[in-house]
Amino acid sequence: MRIVIAGGHGQIALRLERLLAARGDEVAGIVRRPEQGDDLRSAGAEPVVCDLESASVEEVAELLRGADAAVFAAGAGPGSGTSRKETVDRGAAVLFADAAVRAGVRRHVVVSSMGADPAHPGDDVFDVYLRAKGEADAYVSGLDALDWTVLRPGALTNDAGTGRVRLEADTGRGAVPRDDVAAVLTELLDTPATAGLTLELVGGSTPVSVAVKSVAGN
Repeated sequence: MRIVIAGGHGQIALRLERLLAARGDEVAGIVRRPEQGDDLRSAGAEPVVCDLESASVEEVAELLRGADAAVFAAGAGPGSGTSRKETVDRGAAVLFADAAVRAGVRRHVVVSSMGADPAHPGDDVFDVYLRAKGEADAYVSGLDALDWTVLRPGALTNDAGTGRVRLEADTGRGAVPRDDVAAVLTELLDTPATAGLTLELVGGSTPVSVAVKSVAGN
């Protein structure tokens, strides 16, 4: 498969790129800065420089044409203010989805956040973040031209992955290693029957492949 990942230099994205490249997939990662390219190449991915905060839908669609799947893993990141939650966590996610529709790339996986909700109250930065992610998820899930899956991990850690998770519509709060998030994303890309699902993810006792097959109804 050819897979294009928005936010290609992120911690989850780099892990996902390594997994996909190791099994022979062709992976492109969209990054904002050229100097991030070496890290992607080391992970086995092709870096593509594009600023999703200023690019047009058509520009991003050109990057997506010919892909088998798209993954939105971009984020404004810790330390960014409320304005970038709007322009990246919501705006870039909407742009990327629209570009996928225009490019005819149906399979679309979104890395969201547990607690994302377009009606989330409050004005603190994290409140704005959860609201922006929720608005983006709602927009993507309303696009009939996409076979979308939204993944909402719990608190992310850099602990070594265990390969065992809890993946359900509602898991309750919990933490999950970024390694395991990347492993779940890999399985989701291979499991089109998860299209139309919004899933929460935390650490658990079920092997990743079994957990994904279970939510897919297999």
